[in-house]
Amino acid sequence: MRKKIVMILFAGFAFLLFCQQHADKEMNMEKLYAWCIVPFDAKHRTPLERIEMLQRLGFKAYAYDWRVEHLNEMATEFELARRNNIDILAVWMWIDAKVDGLDSLSRANEQMLDVLARAGLKTQLWVSFHPNFFEGLADDAAVQKGARMVGSIARRARELGCKVALYNHGDWFGEPKNEIAIIESLPEHEIGLVYNFHHAHQQLDSYAENLDRMLPYLWAVNLNGMRKEGPKILPIAQGDLEQGMIQLLLDKGFKGPFGILGHVEDADVELVLRQNLEGLRRLKLRWDQ
Repeated sequence: MRKKIVMILFAGFAFLLFCQQHADKEMNMEKLYAWCIVPFDAKHRTPLERIEMLQRLGFKAYAYDWRVEHLNEMATEFELARRNNIDILAVWMWIDAKVDGLDSLSRANEQMLDVLARAGLKTQLWVSFHPNFFEGLADDAAVQKGARMVGSIARRARELGCKVALYNHGDWFGEPKNEIAIIESLPEHEIGLVYNFHHAHQQLDSYAENLDRMLPYLWAVNLNGMRKEGPKILPIAQGDLEQGMIQLLLDKGFKGPFGILGHVEDADVELVLRQNLEGLRRLKLRWDQ
């Protein structure tokens, strides 16, 4: 009897392990990266602790979101990521008209570019703009100003072996049609789009139409639980729209990469990432459509 119970328990464990492995294979961690995990972490992890967390969770890549206080440890983190075979998919770049202009970047942005140069890190720059950069401008003038700025950044990025992607963060620049207008006015540069579900609540009615426009330029999508009424940040599988939104991406041929958010300021980011990974598995998406 005891032997039979042990065999049943072993069989049950083996079945659960098989299901987990099957789910991971379907979801494919190679297509996923972590995002918003540096400034959003109640534990304020060190670079080493962050790399160790990513390894525990099975991530092979992450995008680096930073604040001024992280500049002094940025080079250390890039080196630790390299040593541990964690790919830094992208580095955030925020343009604020109070400190960034067409002919000069802020001290913080210049320091970040210097770290990239010294590290020899060839990655993407995810560029977004404060609303003040386009304030008071009609669409055509805003596109022209945005193109001059993005073109300048793209030239700097190319010198480093990096590329630029535009990151929707709300307001005028967060509208896909405006980002695409900037990209199409810069045919001499290879510029992509990063689309964020959590900055797209005002675009839900036009999501399918926007997706068709974005697909030729789409490099990455950051996932979030989605309800039309919000909130802005919601765990994956706790909304009523994200399953259809992600499946439409897959059905139209976009296979990733997809960002898993840690975007909760007062929480342990490891728990937030784990919850979102589990939520994504529960959606039962058809990854191989």
